[in-house]
Amino acid sequence: MNRPADRCPGVFSAHPAADGYLARIRLPGGLITPDQLQAVVEVAETFGDGHLELTSRGNVQLRGIDDLVGAGNRIVAAGLIPTPSHERVRNLQMSALSGRRGGLVDLRGTLETLDSGLRGDPDLAALPARFLFSVDDGRGDVLAQRPDAGVVALSAERAELVVAGVRSGRMAPLDRAVDVMLALAHAFLTDRTDEWRIEDLAEQPAISAILDALPGVTDPQVPQALADPLIGWLTQDDGLVTLGSVVPHGRIPGRTAEFLAAVGTDIYITPSKEILLCDLTEGVADTVLRVLAPMGLVFDSESPWAQVSACTGLPGCDKSNADVRSDLERRVLEPVEAREHWVGCERGCGAPHTEHVQVRATGSGYERRAVPGMPLM
Repeated sequence: MNRPADRCPGVFSAHPAADGYLARIRLPGGLITPDQLQAVVEVAETFGDGHLELTSRGNVQLRGIDDLVGAGNRIVAAGLIPTPSHERVRNLQMSALSGRRGGLVDLRGTLETLDSGLRGDPDLAALPARFLFSVDDGRGDVLAQRPDAGVVALSAERAELVVAGVRSGRMAPLDRAVDVMLALAHAFLTDRTDEWRIEDLAEQPAISAILDALPGVTDPQVPQALADPLIGWLTQDDGLVTLGSVVPHGRIPGRTAEFLAAVGTDIYITPSKEILLCDLTEGVADTVLRVLAPMGLVFDSESPWAQVSACTGLPGCDKSNADVRSDLERRVLEPVEAREHWVGCERGCGAPHTEHVQVRATGSGYERRAVPGMPLM
């Protein structure tokens, strides 16, 4: 069967752009360790434009790569691609503060089991690079990202299956959740012709058979209301601190990223391009704020940069109608009342999955349109 080429970039299948190759590194759950972050900084500064870009799926990408082999070898050596055959299909999201703050259950172990199961299944290397798995601990944050196959916790023992971004009304014990999600991925490959996502399928017989075999949800839970942006001083349930921040345009200069790595704690990147430094004592958190805020990290949830994002635009993308980042720099000099995403053409790259206003460059200026988010129920 001849399917259209899957052009979603990875490291071994980098995308050629006007400013060089673009390589995307998948971070399951958005997690990157200090050593891995330092390694990515070295790749960006040696082979790219010296910046790390955050994506709307909680991943990291590098632009301006001039040596794909050299960059790829460094990234593999850092342990960021443990199974090269499955590099682009490790699209795994998790409630960013699961096990640390709020939520019904700690799903970090579930995510690790899902990643291991996915990488250990040769057939699932055939998944499209846009197929998304997620585990939501009940707060609704990754449910809002419209996963193809996911779960949202109903309690510490049970979860409801989410399929094509919609709660299915079917449940499974949490200790079986990974098996069911992987089975749904196999069923998608069975049902698929040339579709990239489950929501694109005209018919879903294999997927429906899996769901029909599961018990129905008898006590549906409404997910907790989505919280304010994860920015600022966030006290964890154990008394330690998570510091949340954003950076203008979701671009971290290499020098700033080195300071982030030097903190020596795990870092999580969210689909909202927030940067979370977890498990800090109050003293360390205070020092981090004083050092990193002057370097450009924004720890104020009221900042306009907490409400805006943009695609690459000119000159990095030759399909763009405008230098949207420069235009956005002027925009944030005024108050921003609602989430905005600025794009240079109709493709709308990097758009958030939640409700926002798209500001699109055309040949005659910018056009604004409201983009609805997905309801949690």
